[in-house]
Amino acid sequence: MQDFLQHMINGLSLGSIYALIALGYTMVYGILQMINFAHSDVYMIGAFAAFYTARILGIENSPGFSTLIILLISSMVACSLLGLAIERFAYRPLRKAPKLNILITAIGVSLLLEYSSQILFGADPKVFPEIMQDSVLAEFGLVQLKISDITVLGVSVVAMLALNYIIQKTKIGKAMRAVSVNARVASMLGVNVNTVISMTFVVGSSLAGIGSVLVGMKYPKIDPLMGMMIGLKAFVAAVLGGIGNIMGAVLGGLLMGLSEEYVVAYFSSTYRDALAFGILILVLIFRPSGLLGKSSVEKV
Repeated sequence: MQDFLQHMINGLSLGSIYALIALGYTMVYGILQMINFAHSDVYMIGAFAAFYTARILGIENSPGFSTLIILLISSMVACSLLGLAIERFAYRPLRKAPKLNILITAIGVSLLLEYSSQILFGADPKVFPEIMQDSVLAEFGLVQLKISDITVLGVSVVAMLALNYIIQKTKIGKAMRAVSVNARVASMLGVNVNTVISMTFVVGSSLAGIGSVLVGMKYPKIDPLMGMMIGLKAFVAAVLGGIGNIMGAVLGGLLMGLSEEYVVAYFSSTYRDALAFGILILVLIFRPSGLLGKSSVEKV
């Protein structure tokens, strides 16, 4: 039972990171009805932004709360600017183009970021700065609460609550909800659709930046291809919860993290990555709209 609880804590910590990245996928899909496959590489750029910020400021060996805040801000700013640039120069010109064109462009942007980063940062993995000293905060029998897990969960919850406040309580959040329902009607009512879409990319990319710092803290190794697998898993989490549904992305991310942790603990680590694709196949077969998604009929 104690092992089960320990794996639950680890799974929730990992799942909250998946949820942060999945939110970026689901927000863009909810607004534009497209999958931003470059989102996982925006996450990767966020990790490198934090890495070089720590090196420039000389805080790579100065763990503490202030270091965490500095690296979170630097990663969020870098990811926001990159997400804004991708939307403005890659996706906006193709907004009225066939969906296949946008899909191919998204894959192209993803590959461009990955291999440009290999040239710019080098292909060799780099050790992420120590953000928090990972000691045991509390013990309950064999169950340990580590500072890294508490930090990951705490930052993730704060980020999700902030996102919920933005969407539910602010003017731009109401505009996002209006555009997601019907962009044409929202435009007729005075909503600047371009601004709303840009802000969606900014917010979603910021969440990916937060996720990149948390991953670097928990698994301190980064490289230009680090976004590939975690991006796929976060995408599966978004589909599992119901792509386009905010709460569904959070639920899917948590379920993804928990299931992965229990598979590794009670079966074999060999199946860790295969699990994501198995879940995706089952969801598409038995519930294509996801756990919290709603089925819709599209007129053609």
